[in-house]
Parts: sequence; C-alpha cells; structure tokens
Amino acid sequence: MLAGLGIIDGTEAGQILKGLEEVRQEILSGRFPYDIKFEDIHLNIEKRLTDLIGPSGGKLHTARSRNDQVALDMHLYLKEEIEVIDRLLLRLQEVLVKLAEKYIDVVIPGYTHLQRAQPVLLSHHLLAYFWMLKRDRERLAGTKQRADLMPLGAGALAGTGFAIDREQVAKKLGFGGLYENSMDAVSDRDFIVEFLAFAAALMMHLSRLCEELVLWSSAEFGFIEIDEAFTTGSSMMPQKKNPDVAELIRGKTGRVYGSLVSILTILKSLPLAYNKDMQEDKEGLFDTMDTLKSSLPILAEMLLKMEVNRSRLAEAVDDDYLCATDLADYLVRKGEPFREAHRLVGEMIGFCRSEDMRLKEMSPEERGRFHPALAEEISAMLDPEQVVAVRSSRGGTSPGAVKYQIGLARDLIGG
Repeated sequence: MLAGLGIIDGTEAGQILKGLEEVRQEILSGRFPYDIKFEDIHLNIEKRLTDLIGPSGGKLHTARSRNDQVALDMHLYLKEEIEVIDRLLLRLQEVLVKLAEKYIDVVIPGYTHLQRAQPVLLSHHLLAYFWMLKRDRERLAGTKQRADLMPLGAGALAGTGFAIDREQVAKKLGFGGLYENSMDAVSDRDFIVEFLAFAAALMMHLSRLCEELVLWSSAEFGFIEIDEAFTTGSSMMPQKKNPDVAELIRGKTGRVYGSLVSILTILKSLPLAYNKDMQEDKEGLFDTMDTLKSSLPILAEMLLKMEVNRSRLAEAVDDDYLCATDLADYLVRKGEPFREAHRLVGEMIGFCRSEDMRLKEMSPEERGRFHPALAEEISAMLDPEQVVAVRSSRGGTSPGAVKYQIGLARDLIGG
C-alpha cells in the first residue's frame, strides 16, 4: 500500500518484503538473533531487516506505531482462533446429537435441587447442553464480528500525516471494517473482553456437564462408566477409578473466570489512549485459548466412549414417587384446583413413606381415602415411560418431542 501510493519507493518496498521473508525463515528455524537492547519484537525485527537489506529497512515502520501494530496482531490472532473454537464447538454439538439418537429409549430420573423430581429421557437431558452450546456459538459469532475491525493506520493514537489507504489494507487482510476513531483503535480491548466472557460462559456449561459425569459415574449413582482413557487409579487404593479428565475441565473453569476478571480490572481505570498495562491482555487470552482447545475435543471423545448402565437407570426410575406430579394433574382433570391436588398427593406420599410402601403397592381403597378418583385405575400414571410419553408439548421430554428437537439440532449443525 505504501509503495502503491508513492509513500515509499517501489524498489525499496520489494527489498523490504524480500528481507521480511528472510527474517520470517530465521524466526521459524530458531536462528533469529534476538537482542534485549532493542526492547521488543518489533524493533528486533526492524534492526535485523536493516542488517539484511540496508537503510531501506528503516522505512518498514512508515505510517504505523507499535500501538496499532500490536492491536492489529491481536485482532488477526483472535479472528483465526475463533474459527478453530467454533469448529470444536460444532463437533461437541454433533456428539451430543449422536448420543441423543442412540439413547432415545433410555429414561433417567430428572433432578431439581439434586433430588429426584420427574422422569425424563437421557436424550432430553443431553440435548439441554446442545442448546447451551448453540447460545455459546452465537456469542462467539458476535465476538468475531466485533473483532473484525482493523486498527492499523491509527498510529500511536492520532492517526498519521501520510495519505494512506486503510480500506485497501483492510481488504487485503480480510477485515470487514475499520475503526473510525484512532484513539479507540489503539485502546480498545473490548473484543478480548467479549471473547473471555464467551469463554467463561462456555466453561461454565462444560463444568456443569462434567460435574454430572462425575456424579453419574460414582457408585452412589452408577448411571455411566467413563472409559479408562479418561480416568486414573489411586496411588494407594487399588479399586479406584477417578474421573480425572472431567474434574480437570471442571477445575480449569476457574482459570478462565480469572482471566476475564483480570482483563476487566486492567482496563477499568485506563485513560485514553494506549497504556502499557494493556500488555497484560495477552497471557490470560492465550491461556484461555489453550484451555478451550484442550477441553473441547477431549470432552467430546469422553462422551462418545462412555458406557450407559441401562439396568441401573431402569432401577433408578422404578420409583413411582417420580410420578407424583402426574397424579396431581390427574386430579386437576377431575376438577380439583391444582393446589388442592398437590396437597392431596403429598399427603398420600407421606402416608406411603410412613408405611414404607410404594404408591403402586397401595390398594384402591387406601388411595380412595385421599380422593375418590384415586381409587380408579391409575397404573399408567405410575409408569415412568408413560409419564415421559405424555410430555409431548414442544420442548418436552416425550420421544416424539425429543425427536423433533433432534431434527432442529441437525438442521442447525448442517447434518
């Protein structure tokens, strides 16, 4: 661009490009002669370029500053890495849909407050995480949009006196737009804040899923078995099979939260425009990127290889207290206000607990003492599969509703 506009000589521009390629090869091969007296990477490269091609190397820095150059690098880096993260998220979504299809016939206890609440399909439970990841990908797409602005040409803070063509450079570098204010261009780190906020929400979702894998793989639940590739034994207790990978992903969530809080704290009181504090934007971003790029693929593989204990789940849902809501709904259909129906079924369950018996073990006469309608045939309402089957409203847990969800999910991920 500089040569095309006559700001520097075309021959010198060719020498600079040729020299920069030599410098790049030296860096890649580990032969680049770094020297701390030249302050930073920018001046080291400029010094080496000048050594290779002569005084023309000093024209490399025409119409730019380290301030807009570093900002540019961060935008380019983040745009590229966002594409990688989005592909990894898509892969995890694909795995969740595949598992939802595989386990469409498996009923599990659904929980609130970690107490058994109502029966649901395992597929329905897994798809909840699909939709979380959908929102995460939407946030990521928004972050990419804000990262797609080119700061180069802003100079140190006030722009440049050279008649440059920023639009031409933006097009060459693949940017969709430009910063319209030079001070904003060199001081903006919102795009990094946004990415770290996205990453924090994503890791929170991954942590919730991993927590459930930890719980479900325990002897107390026994719903799943995690493949040995993702577990370790104990140095002392030979029977142990520790869910280390799930725990590590859960634990690394705190690192990502820390990076978000760190960048917000760094930026909160900085006057315009550039300040050296901003150099601290990189370590947390790079660490977060490494965390996401290691956590997402290994979680996908762990899910694919886990074994579901169907017999244990069948035993877990063979708890007709899970069906209490349906009994209350049944009384509502018989004309009772829901609050009264709720009270009556609650009293009936309290009676069963005091007698150490299940709802299905009550005689019609015993049920009828709580409400005449309960003396009728209600066995279907105490069958977890039947209870699941009637939840057919959109977003519900019936097989038909879940298959509809799977269809929507497949449309979203293009498969």
